[in-house]
Amino acid sequence: MQFSFRRVRSLVSYVASFGLTVSVLSSSLLAQEPAAAKSENLLVKTWNSLGPMYAVIFLIMSMILVALVVRAILAVQKNNFIPDDLIQGVEASLTENNAQAAVELVRADESFLGQVLSAGLGKLQKGKEPAIEAMQIVGESETMRVEHMLSYLALIGNIAPMVGLLGTVQGMVASFGQIAGSETTPKPSELAGGIEQALYTTLFGLFLAIPAITIYNILRNRVQRMIMNAGTISEEMLEKFQAFIKG
Repeated sequence: MQFSFRRVRSLVSYVASFGLTVSVLSSSLLAQEPAAAKSENLLVKTWNSLGPMYAVIFLIMSMILVALVVRAILAVQKNNFIPDDLIQGVEASLTENNAQAAVELVRADESFLGQVLSAGLGKLQKGKEPAIEAMQIVGESETMRVEHMLSYLALIGNIAPMVGLLGTVQGMVASFGQIAGSETTPKPSELAGGIEQALYTTLFGLFLAIPAITIYNILRNRVQRMIMNAGTISEEMLEKFQAFIKG
């Protein structure tokens, strides 16, 4: 914990120092040169500020993020974990003393509950403990599969700020390179490009990272809650099957 605290403190100090440097340079530029009179299209300005490389990178990451979010939202629907039709169908079949129909409903269902319960039914003749153990194995496998899919959202959330930081450093290096390589004081317009790229890349990196991490945590919590409910329901249904067999 001490090591992590030192790393966080160093990172905060670096960000604070960098922010102070950018603020001083920006204030200096604004003091030396008045604002441009002509207006510029927002998309064109964004493209020019980011530069072609970072503009393309952030565009691709944005499209990937949207696709991942849509895929994840569709995957974490309740019917994919605990379908009401399956529960009602199994209960209706057992009420009618038709265990075979109930078993067929479970094995034909591809939801999380269906696969877990199907694994348990396959071992139920050996006893309750082997059946529960089989359900746990399948449940862990399915949980890992879902979390693996959601982890790509977290990956975008972690990479986007790093890409933004790379552009920030590159922009500041370009601006300070102009200062170091000039025998006279550089014009504000010569320094503004690097600083603008530094700020824009940081901005777009955060624009991608914040929603990606937020959506990842929301969906992950939803998945964990549904998996826990599915585990409880599967054990209850397994007991009903066991009681039917004994009866």
